[in-house]
Amino acid sequence: MSAKRRTIRIAYLWLLVLLMPVLAQAQLNGSYILAGKIAGDKGEPLPGATVQIRGTSFGATTDSSGRFEITANTRFPLKLQIRLLGYQPQEFDVKNSNSRLQIQLVTQSLLVNEVVVSASRQQEKLLKSPVAIEKLDVRALKETPAASFYDAIGNLKGVQMTTAGLTFKVFNTRGFNVPNNFRFMQLIDGVDNQAATLGVPLGNAIGPTELDIQSIEVTPGASSALYGMNALNGMSNLITKNPFQYQGISVYQKVAFNHFDGKGSSPKPITESSFRYAQALSKKFAFKVNFSYMEGTDWYADSHNDFNPGTKANPDFPQLVGADNTANDAWNKYADQSTFPITDKNGKSYNVSRTGYWEKDLVGDYKVKNIKFDGALHYKITPKLEASYTYRIGKMDGFFQRGNRIGLKNVVVQNHKVELVGEDFTFRSYMSLENTGDSYNMNPLADNLEKSFKTDKQWQADYKNALNAALDATGSNVAEAHRAARAAADKGRWTPGTAAFDAQLAKIKGINDWDIYPVSKDSTNKSGGAALLQMSHFYHAEGTWNLRKYVHFMDVLVGADYRTYEIIPDGNNFVDLTKPLDKRNTPGGKNIWYGKVGGFVQGSKLFLRDQLKVTASLRYDKSQEFSGKFNPRVAAVYTTQNQRHNFRASWQNGFRFPSLFEAYSFVNNGGVRRVGGLAFIEEGLGYFKNSYLTSSATAFTTAVNKATNADPTLSRADAEVQNAKVLKVANLDPIKPEQIQSFEVGYKSVLFDNKVFVDIDGYFNTYNHFIGQVEVAVPQTGDVNNPTQEVLNQMYDKQFQNRYRVWTNSKSTVQNYGFAVGVTYNFLKSFTISGNANYNTLAQDKTKDDALIPGFNTPKWFTNVSFGNRQVARNLGFNVVWHWQDKFYWQNLFGNGDVPAYSTVDAQVTYGLPKLHTSVKVGGSNIFNTSYFQYVGGPTIKGLYYVAITYDLPFTKK
Repeated sequence: MSAKRRTIRIAYLWLLVLLMPVLAQAQLNGSYILAGKIAGDKGEPLPGATVQIRGTSFGATTDSSGRFEITANTRFPLKLQIRLLGYQPQEFDVKNSNSRLQIQLVTQSLLVNEVVVSASRQQEKLLKSPVAIEKLDVRALKETPAASFYDAIGNLKGVQMTTAGLTFKVFNTRGFNVPNNFRFMQLIDGVDNQAATLGVPLGNAIGPTELDIQSIEVTPGASSALYGMNALNGMSNLITKNPFQYQGISVYQKVAFNHFDGKGSSPKPITESSFRYAQALSKKFAFKVNFSYMEGTDWYADSHNDFNPGTKANPDFPQLVGADNTANDAWNKYADQSTFPITDKNGKSYNVSRTGYWEKDLVGDYKVKNIKFDGALHYKITPKLEASYTYRIGKMDGFFQRGNRIGLKNVVVQNHKVELVGEDFTFRSYMSLENTGDSYNMNPLADNLEKSFKTDKQWQADYKNALNAALDATGSNVAEAHRAARAAADKGRWTPGTAAFDAQLAKIKGINDWDIYPVSKDSTNKSGGAALLQMSHFYHAEGTWNLRKYVHFMDVLVGADYRTYEIIPDGNNFVDLTKPLDKRNTPGGKNIWYGKVGGFVQGSKLFLRDQLKVTASLRYDKSQEFSGKFNPRVAAVYTTQNQRHNFRASWQNGFRFPSLFEAYSFVNNGGVRRVGGLAFIEEGLGYFKNSYLTSSATAFTTAVNKATNADPTLSRADAEVQNAKVLKVANLDPIKPEQIQSFEVGYKSVLFDNKVFVDIDGYFNTYNHFIGQVEVAVPQTGDVNNPTQEVLNQMYDKQFQNRYRVWTNSKSTVQNYGFAVGVTYNFLKSFTISGNANYNTLAQDKTKDDALIPGFNTPKWFTNVSFGNRQVARNLGFNVVWHWQDKFYWQNLFGNGDVPAYSTVDAQVTYGLPKLHTSVKVGGSNIFNTSYFQYVGGPTIKGLYYVAITYDLPFTKK
């Protein structure tokens, strides 16, 4: 396309944008415009207030100057309803369209009349919710000092936020946190936003923009009785703005800087631009479009902490520690995690690992981008029946972690949704398409850089020969001899910063086969690969129906849903499992289908003069790979006669079917094959009943070395027999659904003339068949239940083992419990101070021989305190949030270690320019630039400082 033609098209598009309000205004057709202004009790303009003509769908939302306009044709007189969080709802009589309304609202408690939907899948007052639920409305989201509205979720009571990077945050509640969280469901307008084959919700990478978010609801704790398979630890729902209610053109621009590390490098810029356009072209038809672009430099993961310190790896050689540790396994260096036993000419045995590569050398500049677009068409068939179609697409870069660190590059996820919402029912159907683009796994990337330079066997031989030569030259200086041996074995390896390294790195990133020939079935593959190429579709349909018109003695809600996943085999991560074993890891084959169907019925009834509400529900889910499961829930809420105090209690049972990766994976990664837990995958491999725990095999090698080093006359074979009891048989079983039983009690109240809001909840959970991974070693020949000398020989050296990471279940009962307390206090009309304290702890029955120890990965204590005033002076507001969390122990297959305690302060100041429909927000996240990390292997996070400008011009409402 020529530059001239491109310029004409761009000019034409902008002309359409500018003319749309004019064209819409021309469609009034005799309707009138009702206009006015909403102010607070200090006379300050109140943006975001909802103004509606009672009994109709005509409404508007006030702009940044507090003004509103409603286009309607309702007969006069009429009643105007005004609602805004933090103020008493009010009604006003309007006699004619000439009235210029000047309305003043009176401050009240923040949450007295707030309505939520997610707790029971129907509207109810937050104070009377049968389970714990948290909510952030559009005003709270605008006032957050966090780096984005999405980060504000992490300040809610009971919520633990894990930051994998700028583009990727994961939330969890009530323990068992992981960066790829299978147990916490994240919805956007009811649509599950998980990336199916990655097995993780993509945070807000394909979610709403800053301009289109209306509210967020979070249900801590088990929600599977109503929401099904993935809501075992809770769920969140991001609710966007309806184009009938929120019309106008909005622009958002944020400029931020991070990486103030004080080490001479300059801070790195972050930019985020968003655009929203929404218009009701008539009383029946409205549309909206949103676009967002963000780019910046992500947080670095560069920890030099050692999983395998020298005192553990080679306890007989105190000089082999620190920089001289021959088996160093640094947190963020990869291909160094596996050790080889090397015996020198003097009969001394050492554990040695390959050198490996640092993450920063594999990743490069850590630049990331996130592009999002969504559009929606809404049509009101009748005033109480609305149909809509929504398309959403996101393209993202970033980083996340499961058993390895993953570099996400050009990941694309798309959603198509159709929805029909009536007065008593909702039906929606959607599909999600996932393509991981140019993503890569850092462990095989580093591993294949090493192996494409020199095989493990050759490197091991070169190291041993150089070690013996160095010992002749250096005598008793073992550390110096090992340094010389490593330098000799590494001579000629791919060196970071060179053109040859960059070329080999790019080559390996582009190959979707993590093995090297002859293990790989591709004879041309001499370098191995690291590409994470996964493609999937999932299809979902669900509906709910309130039977209030047909059942009058109680409130009855019924619902059903169907979901199926379609996985396209890539021959690496997901394979056609119907192929013979020796051909499984080849491209193509039959698609994998994994589906489930479920339904529920919920009934609620009021007793004791409507002060006691009892709700009971029963859900049934059936997966194609597992038998059907029932999930019941019973809850009661008692409200005192003065409506101030609300006590609640609930019990529910829930199941979680294994995710795609937990069920079907079959990928070789660094000599360890990750396998799904379904029984048929294991046929011919033997990892369920003929394996040792890999941790015990490593301990066995160390024990044998220690014995032969202490007694040179002792043969290795005899030392193996003496230490055979160190080996622990894994004795695993095929995977089955995870189960939870959850008890919860709570209390909500508004006190002291609606100035104080109190919210307390406590829980006790019992998990059975907890799902996790166990790494095992299978001898190439022999039986671990009757180990011969041949089996022991194989367990001494991993070259003669087949290693697997198996998804399976814990055999012991896992329990956890905790509580959370939240208090909000409004004083001097517009000042607010609030805080929450959260306690969680784990109790596991360890009397059984259990190979799987679940990682609780949650601090016992964490807390948030905020202080702010939305109108401390005319058009000026501020907010400050302090977060603190206790230290805790992190445990998963990437590695175990301590996460230190830390605290941060976020702050922002917002100044409004009502006449310009503009607000300016200046603030920072972690303003004191504290350095901290949230999980082992994760990035180090520091301060981020920003300026954000929002322009919001509302249109006349139809």
